Amino acid sequence: MATQTMSPGRTNLALATLFLGTFGLGTAELLVVGVLNLIAADLQVSIPAAGALVTANALGLAIGGPILTTLTIKINKRTVLIGTLVLFILANLVPVLTADYGMFVAARTVAGALQGLFIAVGFVVATSIVPPERMGRAISVVISGVAVSTALGVPLGTLIGQVLGWRGSFTAVVVFAVIALIAALGLIPSMPSTGGGAAGQAKYAFAPRVLAALGLNFLVFAAMFAALTYLVPFLQRVTGISGGLISLFLLAYGVATAVGSFGGGRFADTNAARTLIVATVGVAVSLLALYLLGTIVFLAALALMALGLFGMGMAASLQYRVVSLAGPGGQLASALPASAINVGIAFGSAVGGAAIGTFTASSAVITGLIIAVIAIPVAWATSFLKPPVVQNAALVERVTATVASASSPRPAAG
Repeated sequence: MATQTMSPGRTNLALATLFLGTFGLGTAELLVVGVLNLIAADLQVSIPAAGALVTANALGLAIGGPILTTLTIKINKRTVLIGTLVLFILANLVPVLTADYGMFVAARTVAGALQGLFIAVGFVVATSIVPPERMGRAISVVISGVAVSTALGVPLGTLIGQVLGWRGSFTAVVVFAVIALIAALGLIPSMPSTGGGAAGQAKYAFAPRVLAALGLNFLVFAAMFAALTYLVPFLQRVTGISGGLISLFLLAYGVATAVGSFGGGRFADTNAARTLIVATVGVAVSLLALYLLGTIVFLAALALMALGLFGMGMAASLQYRVVSLAGPGGQLASALPASAINVGIAFGSAVGGAAIGTFTASSAVITGLIIAVIAIPVAWATSFLKPPVVQNAALVERVTATVASASSPRPAAG
């Protein structure tokens, strides 16, 4: 898709709108975790049943996101983003207005699929309104919305839930989504689809080189969440902390992920393949440090922050590589990393849970470390993968168009 010619200010406002959207959708994704007990008590269901609301959202994102992206691939991207936000608002009004658990689960599945669609199309829009050399930074803006939602949105939503009830939290999400919708109506440019149809893109989006890059997405996040899912028991039993100090650890991790996601875009623009190798090694070293030094509070905090920095610092490069390797199938491929990541999170949580249930509180961290070590040679091997020849030609054409417009009074900017 060709770069849109926009003023620097308008481009930044459009990117900010995409950030607001992913922040709101990311907050809704994990909000249930913070008010799980309140939902269970109010709807008179078990804690595991309430936890299924998280699973429903994740499955909707992993499976429904790519399906919706495929179905809407020929529609104007501005229309897709606006329509997605409208439907997302309606999906999150369901738990506010009803007390039916089954409808809540269905609404969460739909909301997850819409989140996957918004993120995928958001990547396409973001990278189309900036010059090619700022593609990684544009991707990082979209990713940062999710990272900041974890660090800030979920704790705020949880606080609202404790004061106003869990429905108050979802009402706040709806209000924020309405704000994002208004911003999108005013700031996202019209962007007709210029690529081929889903069938034509699929052969590029699911090519072996792309699947290999998606495999790295899976491994990295499986490694991280094998440990992170069971971080609280680790901190309680190994590090020896509890209560408010655990919240500070989680906040520090959240801040580190936000910093990493914002900064990672620049590394993606410089050399995405090399970034993935360095960051994968960083994830492994961080998990090793957490295991060896986890009994020392300060060093455990540093290891956890390093894990957040390296893990989310590579997120933009993961997306960048998948889309680049897909070539003409980039629009369809843009939805796939989120799916691979969610499957990786589910797998990591499962094997980490099996390890901690069988052995000690440190077993989940060791499990994550093993997966991370496996990911290192995969990161190295995928660094040799090249985009298809047709992508190279398109990229040359795009760069040429950007250079030719450099003398314009309204150059493309990020």
